[in-house]
Amino acid sequence: MQSVLPNSLPIAQPSKALQNSLPARLALSVAATALIAICAHTSLPLPFTVVPLSLQTFAVILIGTLLGPVAGFCSMILYLAEGAAGLPVFTPYGPAGIVRLIGPTAGYLFSYPLAAACAGLFTRSLRPSSSNFTNGILGGIVATLPIFVLGATSMAYFAHLHTTTVWHVAIAPFIPGELIKITAAAGIFSATQRWRQARS
Repeated sequence: MQSVLPNSLPIAQPSKALQNSLPARLALSVAATALIAICAHTSLPLPFTVVPLSLQTFAVILIGTLLGPVAGFCSMILYLAEGAAGLPVFTPYGPAGIVRLIGPTAGYLFSYPLAAACAGLFTRSLRPSSSNFTNGILGGIVATLPIFVLGATSMAYFAHLHTTTVWHVAIAPFIPGELIKITAAAGIFSATQRWRQARS
């Protein structure tokens, strides 16, 4: 028995070792960019603003909560690199390629790495006594702040808009939708955490 137990210890967590391997992390990052690209194309143009209504920010928050701050940040950097290279990963409304990163909506895109990192960091640093759903909600709210701030700032700068106008075309119309997306992402995060805990 004494010779069997030590040999069995390295096999106790094979899935965890596989999940933490570099190829697995790269695969997760690529899958994350595919998810946000699909959500970007699930969009609807609005007549009063150049910012379309899409599921992009839902994907950003969800990826951050599921992958964590570092992997979430890196996945968003990869996503921006794919878009800058000309791959059809951004919303279909507006110019393609790197031009999208120097226009009125560029701030939204550049906020995604920071937003994903915030979502992953806050869901993991909040009190363990709080529910995963509550942590997901709070993490999603914190992640939304840089999206709105950087997005509104870039629109004000490139489109030469007044602060009041920016509020009405870049922030206010999207708040109800963001609350729904935050809630949905928190629900998926909570369910995923319960599934992981059940397997451990």
